[in-house]
Amino acid sequence: MNKLVVTAVFAAVGMMSSAAQAKLQVFACEPEWASMVQELAGDKVSVDTATTALQDVHQIEAKPSLIAKLRRADLAVCDGAELEIGWLPKLIEQSGNQKVASGPGSFMAASQVATLEKPSQLDRANGDVHPEGNPHVQMDPFRMLAIAKALDARLVQLDPANAPTYQQRLGDFSARWTAAVKRWTAEAAPLKGRNIIVHHNSWIYLTNWLGMHEIGSLEPKPGVPPTSSHLVSLIDVTKSSNTLAIVRAAYQDSKPSEWLADHTDVPSVSLPFTVGGDAQSKDLFGLYDSTIAKLLAAAKAKP
Repeated sequence: MNKLVVTAVFAAVGMMSSAAQAKLQVFACEPEWASMVQELAGDKVSVDTATTALQDVHQIEAKPSLIAKLRRADLAVCDGAELEIGWLPKLIEQSGNQKVASGPGSFMAASQVATLEKPSQLDRANGDVHPEGNPHVQMDPFRMLAIAKALDARLVQLDPANAPTYQQRLGDFSARWTAAVKRWTAEAAPLKGRNIIVHHNSWIYLTNWLGMHEIGSLEPKPGVPPTSSHLVSLIDVTKSSNTLAIVRAAYQDSKPSEWLADHTDVPSVSLPFTVGGDAQSKDLFGLYDSTIAKLLAAAKAKP
């Protein structure tokens, strides 16, 4: 009888221990948010990432593997501002996981900050228009810090037992990030006032921070693939504006930017855009290091 009691006690303790050690399950729509969660939570969470830097997050297939990842999630962290409108609602519906559909289990980064380029009127004839503003907030370091603070508060809300860890890691991240922003801003000073042509209108937060100017887009309208006639129309403005570079994200087709580069003698530059976009961009700090370094290299090549 005593052995049975002891066994039962140990089993109960084991169950309690397992429950205490259960990690918060996080589903990150994009690599930048997976990286931020890791910065803030470390080994207190388990993170599944839905996309990679070599995928266009506007167009993701709701595969069974993604449904399975979302089904087990306690928290979904995504860009928001309807960037994932074509696939995330479908994933949520098919996963049956309503706790990430709204409320504390749903964290939309763009909703935590003021967005740029909110349209004055909605007209799909104007291309891929986001009613809530441009969702690509990951290239503004000041907005990223504000988002980190909001995300940390959400982690504390969902997992109060580990609140001290989350708060300590936020303090550490904030200090390192603030120091890095000062360094990046100083390093990027030669980029102020420089002009770039972009593949897609996804760089406004970066150019706004650095004081750069987007003078054209390879896409005739946002989300509409480049056409031969539109690329031809960009030759004169690219040549005459002392353009620094023709910028594209790592996942975008290189052919349109390289065609324009060949016809204007302006370099085509691939930027990582998110964590994993190149060898240096292993985390958020590497993402910014690489982005600034590549733009500065273009500036040296074309003063």
